[in-house]
Amino acid sequence: MRTPWSTIPELIDDAAIRFGDREAFVEDSQRWTYVEYRDRIHAAARAFIARDIVPGDRIAVWAPNLASWAVAALGAHCVGAVLVPINTRFKGREAIDLLARSSARILFTVTDFLDTDYVALLNQAAGGSKQQTQLLPNLDEVVVIKGTVPDGSTPWEDFIAAGDTVEDSVRAARSAAISGTDLCHIMFTSGTTGAPKGAMLQHEAICRAFLSWSDVIGLEEGDRYLVVNPFFHAFGLNSGILACLMKGVTLVPHLVFDVPSVMHRIAEERITMLPGPPTIYQTILSHPDAQSIDLSSLRLAVTGAAAIPVQMIHDMHNHLGFEKVVTGYGLTEASGIATMCRHDDDPQIIANTSGRAIDDVEVRVVAVDGAECPPGTPGEVTVRGYNVMVGYLDAPEQTAEAIDADGWLHTGDIGVMDANGYLDITDRLKDMFINGGFNVYPAEVEQLMLTHPAIAQVAVVGIPDERLGEVGAAFLVAAPDATPNSEEIAAWCRNTMANYKVPRHVVIVDDLPMNASGKVLKFQLRERASAQ
Repeated sequence: MRTPWSTIPELIDDAAIRFGDREAFVEDSQRWTYVEYRDRIHAAARAFIARDIVPGDRIAVWAPNLASWAVAALGAHCVGAVLVPINTRFKGREAIDLLARSSARILFTVTDFLDTDYVALLNQAAGGSKQQTQLLPNLDEVVVIKGTVPDGSTPWEDFIAAGDTVEDSVRAARSAAISGTDLCHIMFTSGTTGAPKGAMLQHEAICRAFLSWSDVIGLEEGDRYLVVNPFFHAFGLNSGILACLMKGVTLVPHLVFDVPSVMHRIAEERITMLPGPPTIYQTILSHPDAQSIDLSSLRLAVTGAAAIPVQMIHDMHNHLGFEKVVTGYGLTEASGIATMCRHDDDPQIIANTSGRAIDDVEVRVVAVDGAECPPGTPGEVTVRGYNVMVGYLDAPEQTAEAIDADGWLHTGDIGVMDANGYLDITDRLKDMFINGGFNVYPAEVEQLMLTHPAIAQVAVVGIPDERLGEVGAAFLVAAPDATPNSEEIAAWCRNTMANYKVPRHVVIVDDLPMNASGKVLKFQLRERASAQ
C-alpha cells in the first residue's frame, strides 16, 4: 500500500487541505483547526530556518504531551531536521548522554512538569552551565516551552517570533526538498535494560506504517483521541500525533495518567479513541466511578505490551462500550509496528495474540540456526520490510547484530506463530530463564496467573538458584477488594501449571515499576528479588 504522502511535511499540508476547519488539537483553552495547526507548524519551521538549522540537524524535545511539543517536532520535520525525543523520566545525566550522542542543536523542554525543572537537571548533571557547554558543544540553544525561563534559555514565544523574518516561500522550498528516504526520527530505545540505542527512521516508512495502522484500527475523520501515551514514545508520536493528521482526528493530549482525570476527560471531550496498556482499562473497569461518569463516547481501543485477560476484552465491549478493541506488536527498530489484530477478530485471538503482519511486511519465527519454526513452536521473532530502521546511530556493529544480511530484523522477542500467521509474543530472549533444564517463559506464567480472580497485575522474573540454576519470582498486584496471600497463590500455581513454571517466590506489591510506555521494568524486580 502506498500513501498519498512520502514525507511528514506533505502529510501536514494535505491534512490542512482535507480537514480545514475541523478541530485538530485541544489543549486547555486552545482549540486549533487543522489550518491553524498547520500555520503554527510552519511558523516553527521558519523559526528553525532563522536559527540556521539545516537538513539533517538534530532537534531534541524533552517535555510532556503539550501542543508546543507537537508544533516544535513537526516544524523540525518541515525543514528536514531530525527529531530526537527524550523520555521525560530521564534524569539530567541520561538526557546529556542522548543530547551528546545525537549532536542535538536545539533542545525544547519545560521547567515545571511534576515539580521538575529539566533545565536545572541538565545544569546539575553537567556541574554548571560552563561544563554543560563543554559536554554539549553542538547544543546552541535551550527553548523553554512551558514554565519559568531561566537565564541563558529562550522563551517559546521568542523562538517562534524569530521566524517572522523568513518568507514562507523559503520554508515551502525547504519542505519540498525533503525525500521519503530522509531521516525523520532518531528514537532511542526505552532502556529497560542496557544503554538506549538510537534507531534511525525514515519519513516514508513512518507515513506508510501508520496509515496502515490507522486503517486497521478503523480510525475515522471526526474521532476524538485522548493521547495518554507519551509523545516521546513511538506510540504517542506515530500512532498519536501523525495518525491524527492522517485521518482528520482531534488530538487531545493528556499529561499524566491517573484514572479519575482520564475518565472525566473522556466525558468532557467526548473521547472516542483511548489507547494504552492493559492496566489502563483494567483500572477503569474496577474503578468505583466508572458507572457514574459518562464514558459512552468510547469507540476504539488499542492495547498490548503486556498479558491481556480474555475477560478484559469482553468487559471492554460490554461494560465500557468499545466497538473495536485491537492488539498489536511493534518495536522502535521496526518504526513501532509489525503485527496487528483486526477489530473483527475473536476476543480469544485479540487477547492471546498480537495479530498478523501488517501489509507489505514479513514476520517469521526462527530457531537459533535461522530456520523458520513450524507453527506452534517458540523461536525468535524476526521482521523484514519497509518499516525496518536504517540502523542504530553511530553503532554499525550493533546494527549488524540486529539486522542480518538478508534484511531480517532480529527482535530479541520470543514468539509462537499459528498456522494462520497470528503471532503470540511469549517473552524476551533475555527474560526467558532455565529452571532445572526447562525453558520458562515468564509471559506464559503471567498469563496463567492472571486467570486467578484475586490477581489484577503480575510480573514474573527469573533469579539465580544454586540447585536449579534459576527459579521464578512473581510480583503481583491484588484485584480490587481481594486479599490474596503468598502461600495461597503459590499453592494455586502448583495446581495450575507444570512444576518447573511455578514461581518459587510470590510477592504481593501495591504496584509494579513501569516506564512511561507502560512496560514493566523487570530488571528492578530482579534486583529486588535477588536481594531478598
